[in-house]
Amino acid sequence: MRRSGKKKAIVLSSGGLDSTTIMAIVGAQDYGIYSLSFRYGQRHIRELEAAEKAAAFFGAERHLIVDIDLKMIGGSALTGGMDIPKGRPEGEIGSGIPATYVPARNTIFLSYALAWAEVLGVSDIFIGVNAVDYSGYPDCRPEYIRAFERMANLALKMCVEGKMKIRIQTPLILMSKAEIIKKGIALGVDYALTHSCYDPTPDGKACGLCDSCLLRKRGFQKAGIKDPLPYAIVSDF
Repeated sequence: MRRSGKKKAIVLSSGGLDSTTIMAIVGAQDYGIYSLSFRYGQRHIRELEAAEKAAAFFGAERHLIVDIDLKMIGGSALTGGMDIPKGRPEGEIGSGIPATYVPARNTIFLSYALAWAEVLGVSDIFIGVNAVDYSGYPDCRPEYIRAFERMANLALKMCVEGKMKIRIQTPLILMSKAEIIKKGIALGVDYALTHSCYDPTPDGKACGLCDSCLLRKRGFQKAGIKDPLPYAIVSDF
């Protein structure tokens, strides 16, 4: 069922746990959802398949997939030939910037969201960045989001003319993964639709050992909720 309410919002969607929870939050606030995903040269398409399912599940007005070839630029294990870090101890995750960081990814994604926002006349852009249980990416920090929002309101014609004001909304930024999961369950999220793994097996199973899998598994464990996803390697965090 579509939630086409009076308000509209753009939701950046990777098909992962965080962005799908964001979509539930936005839907619960009676926004019309405009889901935005990217085929950017990532290692697999499972996340885009999950993003399509999430958009359908929450009745998005539209799900737009934009093609950008960040693989040509490289610099990341998610777009190049570098190995995905796996089996890292809890203390290492979030303590530095790992090989899975994609140079300027959120800046690029948010810039596309800005362009679409101006065309749609949408003030609210939601992104599922998190600065608590995350992999240490610099473009997930609150100070980055504040700086981008300031820039956004200087960049768009409609903002300069006083017709709209861009708000970059980050409801999850200071929540733990367990808190995010509990919030999503309360809002009816089916986490079986989501995909978090950086390096899934050919048959689509999550690897169970990359940073994203480990953070997800720890979140479900701490929330006391069973993770519905199958893993190639089943182990505790």
